[in-house]
Amino acid sequence: MSKEKLQEKPEKKAEAKVHYGMVIDLRRCIGCHSCSVACKAELESPPGVYRSWVKIIEKGTYPHVRKFFLPSLCNNCDNPICLTNCPVKATWKREDGIVVVDPHRCIGCKYCMASCPYDVRSINPLKRIVQKCEFCRHRVDAGIEPACVETCLGRARIFGNMLDPKSEITQLLATLPTQVIKPDLGTYPQVFYIEADLDAMNPMKGWKGDE
Repeated sequence: MSKEKLQEKPEKKAEAKVHYGMVIDLRRCIGCHSCSVACKAELESPPGVYRSWVKIIEKGTYPHVRKFFLPSLCNNCDNPICLTNCPVKATWKREDGIVVVDPHRCIGCKYCMASCPYDVRSINPLKRIVQKCEFCRHRVDAGIEPACVETCLGRARIFGNMLDPKSEITQLLATLPTQVIKPDLGTYPQVFYIEADLDAMNPMKGWKGDE
């Protein structure tokens, strides 16, 4: 996504001081899956349920084959489709931009899963509710980075306040070209990628690293 495209986003409310986002620098990602493991451990996700994973794309023919990695998670969109399609208003967006699911309201109807164009929501078979990445909001509220960011061995994940001109994420977005998945939908994802492979950016291609 170009800087010009970013400037077309709706302006934040004047009183807003915090708006969280994440940059994933794929020049640093080695596909180690430490982010996926940290996520499952932090949130105690049951087997088969993922809120963050690493997608793998293989390109070329032997012996000239390359692997591309794309860490995948909820984009916590600025204009989330899932929010408008939830019949019980279990999905809502906080003032700091994090999109959350209220476990007490969710009825597990999967409408949000069907409407999400990024395929990043899943049903918890034990609790029978939909779950997704919420940037580890319990950690963020305590002043701690999300588990995946803290654990990343290559420091490929950068999380922070995009309204703070001194934050690392703001400086990265201002100086390096970034991409988002499906920018044409007008959802304004808040997860940005540096040097992502185009095929890996397609939600219909590749596979999760654990498969």
